[in-house]
Order: sequence, then C-alpha cells, then structure tokens
Amino acid sequence: MRGKLLGVSLAVLGAMAVAVFQVAMDGSRAAAQTREERVRSDRKKVEAGGFWIYGDLAKGFSEAKATGKPLLVVLRCLPCVECVKLDDDLIDNNEQVRPLLEKFVRVRVVSTNGLDLTTFQFDTDQSFAVFFLNADGTVYGRFGTRSHRTLWTDDVSIEGLARALEGALELHRGYPANREQLAGKRGPTPSIPTPEKFPSFEGKYTGRLDYEGNVLKGCIHCHMIGDAQREAVFLSKKPLPIELIFPFPHPKSVGIVFEPKERATVLRVEKGSPAEASGFRAGDVVRTLAGQPLLSIADVQWVLQNANPEGAKLRAEVERGGAKTEVTLDLPPNWKARDSISWRASSWELRRRATGGMLLDEANAEQRAKLAVPEGKMALRVEHVGEYSPHDAAKKAGFRKGDFIVAFDSRRDLLRETDVLAYVLRSRKPGDRIALEIVRDGAPKEMSFEVQP
Repeated sequence: MRGKLLGVSLAVLGAMAVAVFQVAMDGSRAAAQTREERVRSDRKKVEAGGFWIYGDLAKGFSEAKATGKPLLVVLRCLPCVECVKLDDDLIDNNEQVRPLLEKFVRVRVVSTNGLDLTTFQFDTDQSFAVFFLNADGTVYGRFGTRSHRTLWTDDVSIEGLARALEGALELHRGYPANREQLAGKRGPTPSIPTPEKFPSFEGKYTGRLDYEGNVLKGCIHCHMIGDAQREAVFLSKKPLPIELIFPFPHPKSVGIVFEPKERATVLRVEKGSPAEASGFRAGDVVRTLAGQPLLSIADVQWVLQNANPEGAKLRAEVERGGAKTEVTLDLPPNWKARDSISWRASSWELRRRATGGMLLDEANAEQRAKLAVPEGKMALRVEHVGEYSPHDAAKKAGFRKGDFIVAFDSRRDLLRETDVLAYVLRSRKPGDRIALEIVRDGAPKEMSFEVQP
C-alpha cells in the first residue's frame, strides 16, 4: 500500500477545474472507464458481492437495531479514484479486516444526497470517511483523514483501520453504560438538515441518486457541502468564520504526529509546538481527549474541530511507559491558523476569491537568497495563474507564473499561501483592491488585483 495515492477530493470544482484536475489525477484509469461507468460498475460489483448494503442507510440502521450489531458506514466518492487501493482492500475483503467487518452491519455510501448532516459530520474535503455507530445514532468514532493532496500513508492505513474497528467493538460492548462519554462525538444540529436543502442546491439536486438518468450530474459530492456552507456566508457579506477556513485541523498543526498503523499513538512531537509545550512525548498512547475515547486520528480532529479557536485546554488521558497519566493540550489564541489548507480541493474556490486565481508556494532557500528576503519574511512564488473565467482575475491584472510576491496589502508576515487566503477571507470584502509588491525577472514591481465576489 505504501506509495499509493489516496485522492485529492470528492469532487467537482466547476467544469473547467474538474477537467484539468481529473486529467492530471486519474491517469490510465480514466482511459479505461468513464466516471459514469465507474459509479455504475461499482454498484453492480458491490451489490453482487452481498457483503455490503449499498446506499441504503435506513436499511443499515434497521439491521443494526434488529441484530444488535454496531453499524459501519463508509462514505466513498466513486469519481475520485485515488483512494482506490484502501477502498479495494475493504471491498475485496482484506484478510486483516474481514473478521472484524463481519461483526458490523456494513453500509457503503457514494453520494451525500439525502445524508443526515446531524449524524454525519466530517471533513468534507476527504474522499474516504468511515463512521462507527450504534443503531440509535450514537457515534462511536470516525476514521479517515488526509494532510496532503495525494500522499495518504502518513495518515491512514489498513492496520490503523483494523485498530479502529477493534476499538469500536469495545465501545459497543460497553454501551449504553458509556453513553455519556460518547455524547461529545455527535455535533450540534445544523441549520440545514440534508445537503440538497442548501439554498444553492435547491431545484438542482434531490435526496437520492438517479440511476435511471445521469448519475454524476445529480450527485452531491462531499466537498460541495463545505462549499455551500462557505457560499452562504459569502452571500451574507460577512467575514468567513475561522472554523470554515480551517475545518478539522490536523493534529500535526499543533505538533502531534500520530502513527498511522495504531489508534492514537504519538509517533513524534514537533519542536516548538503547543504539543511539546504541553508535555506530550513520542510513544504516548492517547486514550481520551476532552473526555472522548479515541479510535483514530479522525477522532482527534473531531475534538480539535469543536475546540475554541481563541484558545483551549484539552485534557488527555495518556498511557506512558505502562503507566497512566494526564496531559493538558494547551492551545493558544488563533491556534487553528497553524494548520494548512493549501492541499484541500476546496482551496481552488478560495484562491479564486482571495488571490484572483493564483496558486502560491513558498520560495526555497536559493530563491530567497536571490531575492534578498530573509527567513521570516514573505516570499511566495506564483506557481500557476488561472487561465479561464472566473479564476482569471489575476491574469487580467497582469500577474504571471514565476512572479515572487514579497508584500501583500503592505504585509510581509504572510509566509504561506494559507496565511494569504485566511487574511483576505477574514479581513477583506469583494471589490477591495489589494496592492502587492512583486519581483519579476529580478526587478521589483508594484501591482494590484480586486478581491472577487
């Protein structure tokens, strides 16, 4: 499984973005099957196998209630083929997880049409997410994450999934005595109960896939939920909340790198991080965080998602050297902004608004030397400039690939593309003009562009 790719996103960022993106990512698989064919053949294959309930959550909950088994729900975007290896290991009944899977009622979901957003709350930039539940809707835990556009083996593994399945079975055996401990794993009731009811989706999508017509055209992909949430804020002309800019912060953003083959075992702690200052150590087995039992790194992200962005103290129960101890993760103000969002597929729409369609990357040491820009000061290279509307505002303003941005709206402390996106989305509004200082072919130049609606 090492070296395989897990996928960039669940979906479609507009016809032009998808065309470019899929050509780059689908490779030879796209030539063998169209995306529509992949969806239809997946349904045929899974239903013929009889091991999974396909797309019928109501049936899954009913069987879980009747059998007393816990429920396993896999949310998997079929058009995205990059997480196919991990998915195939599930669908093809991997020897390591098959005996564990048999102890669950298993449901496979390939679209979010009609999905209960009170129960199923997760990082919508994923293309593979797993829920472990009780028949009454209690969430035991989650599995699945990503912190890079393509690489996934640093975050998840089949071995890690097996450990999460074992943990879910333990929690199920202890239910309902542990109900109170699990209460925090279910989020607040959202204002929009199912995706097709978002204002931007009404009249375009229904609560189920239409296999008699065009399946893909009627499919609400996971990332579209996050897009719709942000669009609602944009339309209200309010600043975008930090929770929508930095959803489901990765633990490494606060300094904890977990071992992907275990449930929640610390592989290393980054120097100078909040985790190091809080006293976490390599080898720590984190049993609970904020009172919630942990089945995987996704459960850690769930706790971080719901922690106060202005600062939080999260108590952790830890096993260290065979003994139990407590560590408090002390998160400083604005800690969520430590995370990176540039890898996310949803960042393409944020770039359209915040950089006029420019994709930015940090200058390397050699480039900084040529620019005479020291470490700790802004030096971002323009890696791509959107060619087509509505992602071409920077192109129309004259920006080019290879330009180096050394000041943005008079600020020189925006060191990452993520920092630029967050700054504009939090403090500027559509129509504002942003002045930039750039270096092109060794010569300084002043330019500007307009924040897009």
